[in-house]
Amino acid sequence: KKSFIGYFLVIILLIFWVWQMLIFAPKDSDSKREILFEIKRGQGGREIAKNLEKEGLIKSGLQFRFHIFFRGVSGRLQAGTYLLSPSMNIPKIAEKIAMGDIARVTVTIPEGFTTEQIYQRLQEELSGSDPDSLTEIKKYEGYLFPDTYEIKYDASIEEMIKMMTDNFNKKTANLKITSEIVIMASILEKEVKTKEDKELASDVLWKRLRLGMPLQVDAYMWTYENQGLPEKPISNPGLESILAAIHPQDNAYWYYLSTSEGETIFSKTLEEHNIAKAKYLK
Repeated sequence: KKSFIGYFLVIILLIFWVWQMLIFAPKDSDSKREILFEIKRGQGGREIAKNLEKEGLIKSGLQFRFHIFFRGVSGRLQAGTYLLSPSMNIPKIAEKIAMGDIARVTVTIPEGFTTEQIYQRLQEELSGSDPDSLTEIKKYEGYLFPDTYEIKYDASIEEMIKMMTDNFNKKTANLKITSEIVIMASILEKEVKTKEDKELASDVLWKRLRLGMPLQVDAYMWTYENQGLPEKPISNPGLESILAAIHPQDNAYWYYLSTSEGETIFSKTLEEHNIAKAKYLK
């Protein structure tokens, strides 16, 4: 009788061992395929397991359910979009979902991008957004800080806006920021390239404003026919342009132009400026 019990326990342990080996063995250890797998709010372990098997990510939904039950994570599986692969075993997949390690995308927003360009970049890199998203994001022109972001694949437009505006507030926390400063910085970002040129051009433009002269900047043709600053920023400036708007470099120039190579030519008089235009803007 004792030997029978012993054999029985050995068989049970063997079955358990084989079952564990199956759980720890990925469906396809050589697979290079990655799948965006979505778990919706309210989905339980049974439905998640079924969908994982259906997508070809695991061999058996039953094995997945067995694992999450005995690991005590059945109630901790989090909704979201996950980047999974058949080369991952069940414990790795379950851990990823239980930890909420959702898919993220690295998105770089260059300095001087407009909100339309930012919207387009986000549309290319992330999941589709609501048709009204562009209207929403346009409200924040000038305050979406250019940077490299790690963004959730299924992030909402509100989450992305908050991420970028929070970054703007963090980077400018110790600066005296006004709407006029941001508008000027957005112009400088579009107009000139280097830090030194931005500081010189900043002085030129502030002087023109004080005297009531049109800014006449190519980045925004409205300034050729109207006096003053535009009503809102024309791009999203980086910190260098913001600092140049705050701290212009005093100089005797009143005009400037940019060559096709990106060099900025400054002039003290209209006559010098016209000569520069004839020379560089052929």
